[in-house]
Amino acid sequence: MNLRSTFALLAIGWQCATPAPAADVTMAFGEKIPPFCFPESNSGIELEVLGEALAFRGHVLKPRYYSFARIPFAFKGHEVDAAMTDLGQDLRPDGAYYGDPAVFYDNVFISLKERNLVIRKPEDLKGLTVISFAGAARRYPEWLSAVQAEGHYYEQNDQALQVLTLDKGRYDLVLSDRNIFKYFTLQLRQTGYKPKATTEHAFVRFNPLDYRPVFRDRKIRDDFNAGLKHLKETGRFQAIYQKYLGEP
Repeated sequence: MNLRSTFALLAIGWQCATPAPAADVTMAFGEKIPPFCFPESNSGIELEVLGEALAFRGHVLKPRYYSFARIPFAFKGHEVDAAMTDLGQDLRPDGAYYGDPAVFYDNVFISLKERNLVIRKPEDLKGLTVISFAGAARRYPEWLSAVQAEGHYYEQNDQALQVLTLDKGRYDLVLSDRNIFKYFTLQLRQTGYKPKATTEHAFVRFNPLDYRPVFRDRKIRDDFNAGLKHLKETGRFQAIYQKYLGEP
């Protein structure tokens, strides 16, 4: 290999390793999702993790809020530079570069411990009432269609009410992300209320790759991944979670 070729390869390698110039990164987020996203204060687990990961190499997160259904369309329409998730759509044909998983939504069934319920298959839901977040029946039809047909399925956007109504025995099960449920349980305890002990029932295999941020710029995506890795290595990632959810 001659000297010119060597310098050319080094230049290519240096270019690939160089962080992107510091930039403002507009990112589409869903509407209020405590404790992950509080639009009124631009705070929450998800905003802090993504914002600090981008800031590792000088980028500034500029959140924009949309209904969940509009998030992928905002990215496709070039309204934003990035999005918190693809909402199940493959956005690579639209110029998306996928980042590493930053936060995790882990949906489980939750029951009062005193009920001693065992939920392992859809048939175990027969005769039980379920309250869930909006849209869960479309997402998990194999589990919820029969419950819905029986008239035992209810959706509630106010997830604080899910915790309270389960505790009062008005429903047999809540379907919720475990951290969202934990957050609202902590909020209730801070008012002096003492919720009963609960049991979680995992019903689908958790896959962290189901929920990843997407970026239009490959180098910004790479900078984000480097920042996220730094947050995890330094313990800052866990500290952000603990800020909102208390000790694990």
